[in-house]
Amino acid sequence: MGLLKTKEAGIEACAIARDMQTFDLLIEDMEAELGERWGGLDFSDGLLYLGSDEARGLKFITVAVDKEDEKDLTPVSRLISAAVAARIKVILVAYDLSPAALHELLRLGADDFTPYPLPEGALHEAIERISRPATPTLVASGGPSNVSRAGIILPVSGLAGGVGATTFSVNLAWELALQGDESGLKTCLMDFDLQAGSVSTYLDLPRREAIFELISDTDSMDREAFSQALLSFNDKLDVLTAPADALPLEILTTEDVTRLLDMAASLYDFVIVDMPKTLVQWTETVLQRADIFFSILELDMRSAQNTLRFVRTLKAEELPFENVRFALNRAPKFTDLSARGRVKRLAENLDISLELMLPDGGRHVLDACDRGLPLADTAPKNPLRKELSKVAKSIMELTQEHAKAKGEL
Repeated sequence: MGLLKTKEAGIEACAIARDMQTFDLLIEDMEAELGERWGGLDFSDGLLYLGSDEARGLKFITVAVDKEDEKDLTPVSRLISAAVAARIKVILVAYDLSPAALHELLRLGADDFTPYPLPEGALHEAIERISRPATPTLVASGGPSNVSRAGIILPVSGLAGGVGATTFSVNLAWELALQGDESGLKTCLMDFDLQAGSVSTYLDLPRREAIFELISDTDSMDREAFSQALLSFNDKLDVLTAPADALPLEILTTEDVTRLLDMAASLYDFVIVDMPKTLVQWTETVLQRADIFFSILELDMRSAQNTLRFVRTLKAEELPFENVRFALNRAPKFTDLSARGRVKRLAENLDISLELMLPDGGRHVLDACDRGLPLADTAPKNPLRKELSKVAKSIMELTQEHAKAKGEL
């Protein structure tokens, strides 16, 4: 079959290329790593060999491609697909390949990549990486799985700084996680505020470099990559935190946001999205996808002015206004008639309906945020916590209605 090594017994790996002699440095490195326990093939013989019984003992293959192969990647794609189907690890060795072609081949299932000419020790390191046992994903037990879901997308946006939008997001997500735990309903919390996101702080979770890697290349994102970027809070709630470093909001494109929402919605029943206060190009995308878009405000002039501008923008751009639910945080008590009169006038002047009246959680809220815990864990009898539990229950009921409409119950 054109093997460079005539002794087939004990073959542990194959190097496959259109013209193997073009990659002389790869030949040298394969010999250094494996001695006589490897073979070299061209594309056609390699495809045949991967389909044979002899290939079952292979630990990995290296697939070497250059600019000439980019004219027609079909033979290379077939090789990688065949190796993936046979559960054989693939190391891609690329010489002068365009980023688009490289991404296409990696998406097919190549396990690792190294450029050519091979840097010192690059092949050895790639072999070590693919030989390691798979690292368990940092997600909740029974988290992302192959079960296809149709998640309800619930973005949360504050109409002014400090109105409690992230507190609302974190605690609503945790209430949904608690209520959905027994029934197997899964919740994901995503922090889209790339500059000032505080979800990780409120849940005492680290910010990981994997987040930046994920959002900077959503085109090649799959379920495994998405799951690896998540962190688990108390084995019930899965969280995509903001990146470790503050990033421009424009680093996310409309396409990126669509892919992230699609992925999350396919894996979870509830997707809470903590939004930045700034309106950006992809805000429209989130609005269009939202089942309910929570807008949080307070009983003050800055919230009123920002709400007015927000409503005007939605109507001027003909964005879906009917999915927006306005929530008044730190709402006055029922006995405070004067303040409740101000609330009524606020709603009338803004021509909105304040559907959620969130009581002031007081000192307990600050304590919970500082400790990195939800209110349900630190102050279960807090009035704000009780109200958020009711909101979560109503969303659970909405999920059941959706399921019945689709004939799933």
